[in-house]
Amino acid sequence: MPSTSKLRGMPYSRKEYIPGAPSPKITRFTLGKASAQYRGVYRLVAAEAGLLSHGALEAARVSANKAFEVRFGEGNYFLRVIPYPHIVVRERKVLTMAGADRLSQGMQKAFGRPTALAAKVSPGLPIIEASIPEPDLALVKKAFETASSKLPLKCVVKVVREQSAGEPG
Repeated sequence: MPSTSKLRGMPYSRKEYIPGAPSPKITRFTLGKASAQYRGVYRLVAAEAGLLSHGALEAARVSANKAFEVRFGEGNYFLRVIPYPHIVVRERKVLTMAGADRLSQGMQKAFGRPTALAAKVSPGLPIIEASIPEPDLALVKKAFETASSKLPLKCVVKVVREQSAGEPG
């Protein structure tokens, strides 16, 4: 699959006019209990602009979810993936066998076929938000570090809210 970290030109996103547009690999954007009161709220924020493929978003969600699930149990936290992959990524297939150079050279600006979906992210926009019952910056940094290793962009961890046990909520 080609690198989908940069967007060149207008986004190709009108799926009703695109035959063969894939469905997103990421199916659940929220995990856990949203209504509970959490004392720690953290975000994984993009440090640079680019595109995040739906496969990368799903891999980041799974890895972050696994770290929180091991520590807090199933459903005792809230995890949310914020960007939605709506941009259709096209790929021009290139043959890589002997004699394929004369077959591949005839289409210099080929349109390509839809292969994946991607979400456009700007610097400073959150990618994943986690709310946990007790503030634990070390756990969140470790979970978000593994999640950001699945993403093609540089990311940083931001603390939105941290309350100790004695502070009013």
